[in-house]
Amino acid sequence: MTPFSNAPIMFEQTTDARAMIAASAGRVRFVDVPEQRMLAIDGTGRPGDMAFREAMSALYPVAYTLHFALKRKGMGGPVGTLEGLYWADDAMPSLAIPDFGATSPEQFHWRLMVPVPADATPVDVEVAIAEVRRRKAPAAIDALHVETLHEGPSVQTLHVGAYDKEGPTLQRLQQAIQGAGLRRHGCHHEIYVSDPNRTAPDRLKTVLRQPVTSPAAP
Repeated sequence: MTPFSNAPIMFEQTTDARAMIAASAGRVRFVDVPEQRMLAIDGTGRPGDMAFREAMSALYPVAYTLHFALKRKGMGGPVGTLEGLYWADDAMPSLAIPDFGATSPEQFHWRLMVPVPADATPVDVEVAIAEVRRRKAPAAIDALHVETLHEGPSVQTLHVGAYDKEGPTLQRLQQAIQGAGLRRHGCHHEIYVSDPNRTAPDRLKTVLRQPVTSPAAP
């Protein structure tokens, strides 16, 4: 665990991706999120709209193609969980926690992501993208790129329920941040543990994460 400057908080550390996103409803975790390469597609508009679905339709085939290519080499790991960063104006990151009801789709920005396995080389990733472009040609494939995400000290909790019912959980997260003498910075981050196509809305599990910094930090 690592202490945060100017705050009496110890942030948990782990290199295990599954342990990093472990969460329980009602429990807030302070975690030091390590650097991670991500397959990513940026877009605008309300989550679930056409651009959002097209991004998913490009990310998942590349993630699975990469997974099986690594498996044939005797390497790999499971395909990572879908994740999303959200911000409310053109300058990423800006963050006030987004209000889905108040922010118009034209003003809303997102980045959908799937983690890149640690064993994958840049060439492995490029080959997987090229193969999906050749075989499936999903609409958003040319927008797919690799980003290195390093959030560092962050606060997270588990939301159970529909995506549009996250308000009270986000409020509890913000109360924990303020209670620790910290402030938000960077983008609101959601990690989609449940598959919405297989899970009832009231049982969906989503990890809500917010990077934080000390009040004195720039």
